[in-house]
Amino acid sequence: MTDALVNQIRDRLENTREQIARAAQAVGRNSTEVRLVVVSKMQPLTKVRAAIQAGAEILGENYAEEAVAKIDAIGDTQAEWHMIGHVQSRKADLIAKKFDWMHSLDSLKLANRLERFCAEAGRTLPVLLEVNLSGEASKFGYPAWDEVDWPFLRDEALQIVSDLPHLRVRGLMTMPPFADDAEASRPFFVKARRLRDYLAQQVPAAGWDMLSMGTSADFTVAVAEGATLVRVGTAIMGPRQAHG
Repeated sequence: MTDALVNQIRDRLENTREQIARAAQAVGRNSTEVRLVVVSKMQPLTKVRAAIQAGAEILGENYAEEAVAKIDAIGDTQAEWHMIGHVQSRKADLIAKKFDWMHSLDSLKLANRLERFCAEAGRTLPVLLEVNLSGEASKFGYPAWDEVDWPFLRDEALQIVSDLPHLRVRGLMTMPPFADDAEASRPFFVKARRLRDYLAQQVPAAGWDMLSMGTSADFTVAVAEGATLVRVGTAIMGPRQAHG
């Protein structure tokens, strides 16, 4: 690891935080309400260590085995590890044991597996329900693009809250369709906030204070629409390696 790499990432990190602050202030929000997840998926260990040294407070990973290898190699750190990618239920044990947060809970089957492993580990895992608001077949998440499906999600959330004491529902995560124009994401962020508000009324026993939305391409728009967690990777970490 070189000082030049740490400084480069630190500059990008500070620039991103400044953009978040400006976007929040423009709509009357306190920028401290927004947490920055530095997406470290498909980044080499050298860069991840540099990001931590540069001041990254949350690291977001998409692939369980890749992430666990990094977590084990780095060891104790003040940074939190968040799983932001789709997780197969057979890998639930890795998430339950190694991660501080999960943004991508998308089935009751996975929730039950996480509960089992969290109980064995004696810990409680904060989770976000991932919702698909676009209807794209390539997107994971509970189907929620049609409001007729919202009561189903309400019932799933209620079951998780009622029956799974080692999972703590904190909000929603979504990913809008890719677009060159950040403004194209706004309607999906607005819908995510509306769905969060609906669920907060319907299932008040859960905590619905968190909205994970916005990436390098559109995070300032996400902040304007209520994001509390934004997931920024390449704008801070630079190009990714191919995932083998």
